[in-house]
Amino acid sequence: MQNNTALIVVDVQNGFTPGGNLAVAQADQIIPNINQLARYFDNIVITQDWHPHNHVSFAENHIAKQPFETIQLDYGTQVLWPAHCIQGTPDAELHPDLDLPIAQLIIRKGFHAHIDSYSAFMEADRKTTTGLAGYLRERGIDTVFIVGIATDFCVAWTAIDACKLGFKAYVISDATKGIDLDGSLQHAWQDMLAAGVKRILVKDIIQQLAS
Repeated sequence: MQNNTALIVVDVQNGFTPGGNLAVAQADQIIPNINQLARYFDNIVITQDWHPHNHVSFAENHIAKQPFETIQLDYGTQVLWPAHCIQGTPDAELHPDLDLPIAQLIIRKGFHAHIDSYSAFMEADRKTTTGLAGYLRERGIDTVFIVGIATDFCVAWTAIDACKLGFKAYVISDATKGIDLDGSLQHAWQDMLAAGVKRILVKDIIQQLAS
């Protein structure tokens, strides 16, 4: 890939793969595709959910609330999750099969106790930035390819924000895995495509590079 492109690998952590505290079914099956893709990129960014134990998105931190219920916070509707990816725990570690030795940057998100964070660019209050956009621009990167977990939450929010911030954004659908909570996967794809995100497959990239 050219120097103006980057691969963003979203939240491929123990917590979101089988055996994790917020496991997405079969999410570990996309890791070989991600590792294969990574060989074609010089610029790789990883995101990592990194929550304190008292995080506002954890159902256990709200009286009489269950996982996957919603509450209203000052920035809008918040889905409540099982406690996951708590800072410094094995659940928060990157999956051991992930093989990205040249990745230059890890963006940790969700570490503010009072704000959830899905996007690699912007936290859920839509005000607090991660600094990723500035990093990419400083590096001369204008195109991002996004993979990881979960398609309908952190991947989708990252891709939509990338477009809003002026980047060309591609989501590699067979290198992502979704939760699909009450139709959220279909809605996420509709929102991404409407925002200008392009949907491609691993083979599309490999065929282009081989031609």
